[in-house]
Amino acid sequence: MERIPILQMGDFLLVTIQVDMHDRLAMTLQDDLTNRITQTHAQGVLIDISALEIVDSFIGRILGNIAKMSRVLDAETVVVGMQPAVAITLVELGLSLTGVRTALNVEKGMALLQAALHATATSSFTATEGLSNDDAAV
Repeated sequence: MERIPILQMGDFLLVTIQVDMHDRLAMTLQDDLTNRITQTHAQGVLIDISALEIVDSFIGRILGNIAKMSRVLDAETVVVGMQPAVAITLVELGLSLTGVRTALNVEKGMALLQAALHATATSSFTATEGLSNDDAAV
């Protein structure tokens, strides 16, 4: 069975889609990715779609679902490398990819994930800093 590789880079998972996506492969990626997030406790997922020339409504919906599932599993998702034709097609299909953060390239996508990770760490620290030692242990 064909699978898309999922690489771990520290707290993040990197998925680079280098083949044409068909429905079964998209579903397999969704399952594999959610399993890897759980196994690795990843805090971010970066999906590079720069090699995709076509994204239909099903693939667009799967990307949205991956972002939602990742968020439920406490990981942020960023999709990078979207071709202009793909963006135009998604808009024409009426797909807004709600909840999917995007960036132009891998470098900017990683920066977004790192900023989200930093913001989460800061808000967690701020929420507990006002507690006494007894409160924090509860």
